[in-house]
Order: sequence, then C-alpha cells, then structure tokens
Amino acid sequence: MQYPTRFSALPEYAFPRLRALLAPVPAGGDVVHMTIGEPKHKFPAFAMDAVAAHAAGFNKYPPNDGAPELRAAIAAWLKRRYGVTRDAQTDILPLNGSREGLFNACLALCPEEKNGAQPLVLVPNPFYQCYMVAARAAGAKAVFVNADASHGFLPDFTALGPEVLDRTAIVYMCSPSNPQGAVASAAYWRELLALAEKHDFIIFADECYSEIYRNEAPVGILQVADKIGANPSRVLAFHSLSKRSNLPGFRSGFVVASPENMRELKQLRNYTGAPIPLPIQMASAEVWADEAHVEENRNLYRAKFDLADEILGNMPGYASPQAGFFLWLKVADGEKVALDIWQKSGIRVLPGAYLSQDTPQGNPGNEYIRVALVADFDEIERGLRAIRDVLSAAGGGEWHC
Repeated sequence: MQYPTRFSALPEYAFPRLRALLAPVPAGGDVVHMTIGEPKHKFPAFAMDAVAAHAAGFNKYPPNDGAPELRAAIAAWLKRRYGVTRDAQTDILPLNGSREGLFNACLALCPEEKNGAQPLVLVPNPFYQCYMVAARAAGAKAVFVNADASHGFLPDFTALGPEVLDRTAIVYMCSPSNPQGAVASAAYWRELLALAEKHDFIIFADECYSEIYRNEAPVGILQVADKIGANPSRVLAFHSLSKRSNLPGFRSGFVVASPENMRELKQLRNYTGAPIPLPIQMASAEVWADEAHVEENRNLYRAKFDLADEILGNMPGYASPQAGFFLWLKVADGEKVALDIWQKSGIRVLPGAYLSQDTPQGNPGNEYIRVALVADFDEIERGLRAIRDVLSAAGGGEWHC
C-alpha cells in the first residue's frame, strides 16, 4: 500500500507542465527554445585545461569542506567584488551547485518550531521551485509573498504582520530576481536585515545572477550587512559559476555563512552531502580568479537586451530588466499566450503561472510569460521577432497594459 508523503501534494514542476501544454499542438515553425535558463554562451576554455591538469584528483574522495585553494579563491573574489573579508576556513563552503546549498541550508538551519508553532519560510512569488520544496522538507510552511510591479517586482516583506514575521525562521530572497530581473537596492537589504533582527529570522540571499547586469553591478547583501554592522548569523549568501561563467555542468557554487551557521551546514554535509569532484574544485578556483570571461559574457547579454528593447520596446507590457537573462512580459493570459506563440511560430516560452503560486492577493504570474535570452544572438533575434509578430497579429489583444 502506498502512503502519501510530504511531497505527494507538490504542484507539477514547471517544465513537465509546459511539455503537457504544448505536446498536443504542432509547432508553427522551426523550434526556438526560450524557456530554460541554461546558459549557452561559451565557457572559458582554460577551465577544461585546469580539469585535465588536476585529473588525478578523480581518484580521490573530494574534501567535504572544499579544497583550500578553492575556498581561498572564493574569499579573494568576495573581497574584489563586494569589498568584504571572510575567513576561507570558517565562513565559506563550496557547493555542488547553489541549489544544493539553498535546499540543504533550510534542512540544517530551520528549527522544528518557532515561538511555539510550525515555523514559516517566506518565499518570493514567483520563485525558484527549490525554495518551496526545501521548506516542506524541513517541516516548515512556505508563505508566498507576491513580487509584482507595485513594489518594483521585489517582495515587500515589511507589509507582513507580526503574526507572520514572529513565526518566520527563514526568508529566501533572490537578487537579481528570477524571473523579473529586479535588483534589491542597499536600502532594501538594510530594511530586510533590520526586519530579520527584530523578528529573529535568517536571510538566504540567492545571488546567482549577480554578475549578469546591464549597468551598475548589483549591491550584495554581504557588503550591506558589513556596512551596517548586522549580525553575521542573520545572513547566508549563495553564488554559482553556472550563470557567471556559463558552467552549469560544473555544479560549482558556494555559500557564505557565519561560523555558527556553517557548523550546522557542515554537519549535515558530513552525512548527506555530495562535495564537488576535486579536479572541478581546482578548476573552479581558477575560474573565480578570472574576470575577463565574465565581462565578455556580460557584454553578450547586454547586446541581447538591447535587441529586446529594439524589437519589443514599443509593445505594451514590455519592461526592460536590470539584470539576469530573462524577459518578464506582461500579457493578458500567460498560458494562453505561450500556447498561441508555440502554435503560430514554434517559439517555446514559459507561462509565468508555472513559476508562481496562488495567494489571497492573487497569482502574480498569471499575466506573464518568461522568455530566456540564453541562445545565440541570431536565434534570439528570430525568437523575439516571432513573439512580436504573433502578439501584434492579435491586434494587441494578447498584451495587457
């Protein structure tokens, strides 16, 4: 007999849901994939040379806490990028991709109860699906906080009442945000840090898109926390090479945490973790030390966003993002429009509702589609022009101001 588990009632994941939507309908042209945020730009060639140079390390179990060379390279990058100093031995843990850390940190640090009740985990809505499942795995309740245009596409945690905040154990916050490309300002981080201190919760800052931006580099939570003298135990920051360096297959990221929180993270990893293979750790150290390929990558995305501005800029519902590599396009009905675009042009985009949840204040993804700008320039141009043509042919009816 099969019994339900705490994961049985999870909503279907976004991409199987999209396949089910599109499968019965033939593509209306050559297929262009603009759904998954999997980087397609070239990764730095020296990374493979470094893996080969350290290939003997595949014959060893990798160190759970990360190779000293990698932790030192990460600490040096944090100093260059954010001007913050962190102890490579006690404050930094390399991760098998940032998702590993975002999930396991919730297991490691979420208490069994908060103020005598089931703990709450606040999740921006729309959100990276890992956040919701981590909360459930930890025995907490996820509370979805809408991130819509009324607050610059950032969740307004300050609008929540004390009955919610006093039960909150963890807040997930993504900046630059996926899918909207919104960036938390220093003032936003200060406000959230003050809220964490007042209501005794931890902030998980998912900053994996931090190096893909158009103009100014996004401010990071660590530099704000240091500037105001915030309690280091209130903050965990997560980063990755997937987007920064086009190395999603490396599964290489890291988390920064206080020594107290780090002890809990390492204790969980001792039993369950999957550390990065040693040759990839050594190569990752070299990748974190190089910025030339990152700037080249950033320029390629800037060109794509300029192209999107040119093709879609005059369409109602278009907003040019600050960072990341997605467009978050407002339309009348995201699911209907995604199906229409596929049927008429062969372009695959993702309905925004597949990334968000219903709340008493509504579902902030219903009226949106997410368009990933990860393919090569010519393919992106063809896709964007097709999207524009399909929506324009509808007489503007698919767009919603």
